[in-house]
Amino acid sequence: MSCQVYQIEFTKQAQKEIAKLSPKLRNKLKDILRNKVAMTPEAGKRLVGDLKGYYSVRLSFQDRIVYRIENDRCFVLVVRAKTHYGE
Repeated sequence: MSCQVYQIEFTKQAQKEIAKLSPKLRNKLKDILRNKVAMTPEAGKRLVGDLKGYYSVRLSFQDRIVYRIENDRCFVLVVRAKTHYGE
């Protein structure tokens, strides 16, 4: 199945992390999700190891958006939206 635009969904963890972002980073996140991830989700970096099957897009110097693509249902599940370098 070919999807023109993917729907974006968030885990509860991702929603909590997004709520803690600054307004500037929240706007950047919306822009990345609408204009990059929803259009061509495979454009993100394919992750390996424990996160195999997930993709990542840089939000800021240390923050990343981590997501999984569900091609059969035309949606992207955002699982993380913050740093992976510790708190």
